[in-house]
Amino acid sequence: MFKEIKNKPLRIAVIALYFIIIFFCAIELNFLGLFGYSPSVKDIKMPNMRVASELYTADGKLIGRYYKENRSPVELNKISPSVVNALVATEDVRFYSHNGVDFRSLISGLISTASGDRRGASTITQQLAKNLYRTRYNKSQGFIKHIPFVRTIVYKFKEWLTAFKLERVYSKDQILTMYLNTVSFGNNTFGIKTSAKKYFNKEPGMLQPEESALLIGMLKATSSYNPVKYPEKALERRNVVLSQMEKYGYLKPGEYKIYSARPIKITIGELADDSEGDSYLRSAVARYLDKWCDENGYDLYESGLKIYTTIDSRMQKYAEQAVSEQMKMLQRRFENVWGNEIPWRDSEGKVIPDFVEKACQRLSWYDELKKKYSGNQDSIDQFLNRKKKMKVFSWDGDKEVNFSTTDSIKYYAKILNTGMMTLDPFTGKIKVWVGGIDFKHFNYDHVNQAKRQAGSTFKPFAYLTALEEGMSPCDKFTDKPVKIEYQENGKTEYWEPKNADYSFSGREMSLRWAMAKSVNSITAQVTEKVGWDNVVKYAHQCGIESPLASVPSVSLGSNDVSVYEMVKAYGTFLNKGVKTDPILVEKITDQDGNIIADFKPKIERAISEEIAWLMLYMFRGGMEEPGGTSQNLWSFNDLWKKNNQIGGKTGTSSDYVDGWYMGITKDLVTGIWVGCDDRSVHFRSSENGEGAHTALPIFGRFMEKVYADPSTGITYGPFPKPGVKIEREYSCPTPVYRTDTTTVDSTAVDSLNIPEIIEPQQEPAPETQPKEQAPAPQKDVPKPAEKNDQAVTSSEEEKTPKEKRQEARRLRKENKKD
Repeated sequence: MFKEIKNKPLRIAVIALYFIIIFFCAIELNFLGLFGYSPSVKDIKMPNMRVASELYTADGKLIGRYYKENRSPVELNKISPSVVNALVATEDVRFYSHNGVDFRSLISGLISTASGDRRGASTITQQLAKNLYRTRYNKSQGFIKHIPFVRTIVYKFKEWLTAFKLERVYSKDQILTMYLNTVSFGNNTFGIKTSAKKYFNKEPGMLQPEESALLIGMLKATSSYNPVKYPEKALERRNVVLSQMEKYGYLKPGEYKIYSARPIKITIGELADDSEGDSYLRSAVARYLDKWCDENGYDLYESGLKIYTTIDSRMQKYAEQAVSEQMKMLQRRFENVWGNEIPWRDSEGKVIPDFVEKACQRLSWYDELKKKYSGNQDSIDQFLNRKKKMKVFSWDGDKEVNFSTTDSIKYYAKILNTGMMTLDPFTGKIKVWVGGIDFKHFNYDHVNQAKRQAGSTFKPFAYLTALEEGMSPCDKFTDKPVKIEYQENGKTEYWEPKNADYSFSGREMSLRWAMAKSVNSITAQVTEKVGWDNVVKYAHQCGIESPLASVPSVSLGSNDVSVYEMVKAYGTFLNKGVKTDPILVEKITDQDGNIIADFKPKIERAISEEIAWLMLYMFRGGMEEPGGTSQNLWSFNDLWKKNNQIGGKTGTSSDYVDGWYMGITKDLVTGIWVGCDDRSVHFRSSENGEGAHTALPIFGRFMEKVYADPSTGITYGPFPKPGVKIEREYSCPTPVYRTDTTTVDSTAVDSLNIPEIIEPQQEPAPETQPKEQAPAPQKDVPKPAEKNDQAVTSSEEEKTPKEKRQEARRLRKENKKD
């Protein structure tokens, strides 16, 4: 058809125009998938500022959103005119006269580039197209991305087409507004409002011309012209922008001289994290999904995912309330204990003189500070001790203070923190995740990021190993001094553990009673008998993931583990011996509700169902055995309705640094840690610092609230009967000794000196067992027990549950006085 055009130059021009039109149509339609995505008219009318992913609880509550671009949109009338003037003068002087593509500037740019002066010719509208619709990234890339020169041409044509569409739909002011709200200023700072706050600590409407010029100047290369890192380059670039403003009439010559002569004055402002609903849980989910997103090609912050966690919003709320109530009281107690004394002490109780100095040296920016002051310690100290206004955490809300850096370090070192997790081990679903007391001030997650010594909460793995080796809960050991020989680095060493009260009763105790009372000497004997390597093996088998030093003291919790691991491992006992890997996310859907991924827990049998049931029976001993360390729970009256049963284990590490409680009900396992982030700061005595007094009350408060809300689905009741035949004896009543007042669980004892053996006192005969029950074994090999699950009985002298509750309430009131 082109032959009909007789004029050859005209025919060539028409043919060229024809193929250009075909080429543009092919790009617009993404012909054969060659050219990738181009924004449609609908996309233009409904611009997407990067689709945030949303985070929901299992019961459908929106609790957070994820997006990368830290920005706060602002209207044009709230932006200083000098910002717009600087932008137009520098980036697109003909902005108000073109329709999205400035062909005059394009031709001029090509000529300049050909002559060696490389210049860009993209208009503000084209840059908006590229920023807003990412025409050079992700799904915008078709097959042509593999052809270097061609892909550049296609990308540019796509930006032209998108720019024309934007100009048809939006006014010039609207385009400027969208541009200034989406453009990057580097370091995850998007939009003029965020950048004005970050670099000048002011609203964009308050920016002066030289400040506006500095920010607009950064757009050419946000890293190279960063005023914090490269102030000289930033100053030079700023003055270039000011000269452009003068050139095009936005500044008078006299004004240019004034503004260009001013030095750069940066006032770093505090940016609120714009990722809505930021919390320990939100951060934990991000870590949980990091690998999944990478493997499946999703961006958590831009893919518009709907993420449904396993968290129950009601239980989460009750956990946070319980933490807040108890930790507020504990902090007050901690401050009363230490008063005006310095709390950072070594293992001998002596003040650590360089504590603050070393804390300063661990600051992320300390090396930069040394570099700035050329290592001059006096200048560094002067900077660190310079007072400034800041907001610090307090239980009465953020408190504005006039602190130096060292003041801040001293203040925060004294703050107690916590980590708490609740698991349904039958489904693997995590129901509660409390990573600390306040995410804004303490980002470090104490559920799965922090690891601390587990103290006596690790002892059950020694008793588990004993059961695996053929013992029964009724097997007996004597509470006496122990000296264990072991090899370390080719040398023979001796370990001599002490009980928490530095004394030994000389009594025979069943394994159940010894675990309930948290007796170190018997735990050590059990560990020696079964082998500490085996204790490590079964701990790993149940779910402990951290490396464990295989040493005699392993059973006393000398290794660092996380709350997450401990809850997972204890869940194996409740789940009939089946280890279930906890899941934090149940499913992920797209914006239309289509399921993208379902998450199922990995399950594996770790121990037999019989041994798992026997371990639950042992855990109940903390409440039922004389002197059981869980008996502070009797003071929570609402826990004991409808024949409810609870098992658990307290734990306290050396010097009362870490307080733990692991609580087990028929439905849930909960783990709680309490302590200061620095291990040299802690309580001074067992009365204040034991897990029974720090972590256990959080569990009690939490479960009272959960039981009181029928909508949680968590009900009162005893642990289930064994589902298999119990072949070994377990029901062996413990005699009660009036003089026995040991209720501490701490492993915080000095094992260097061995006190004299305390001879056993004349003990009253234990209550006779029912005839149908076998007598308690006296040998290492257990005898079979009756099949029925008979409750443990004690002598008539043992306190009734009511008496225990009354005693616990009295102790609780005394603790509150602290």
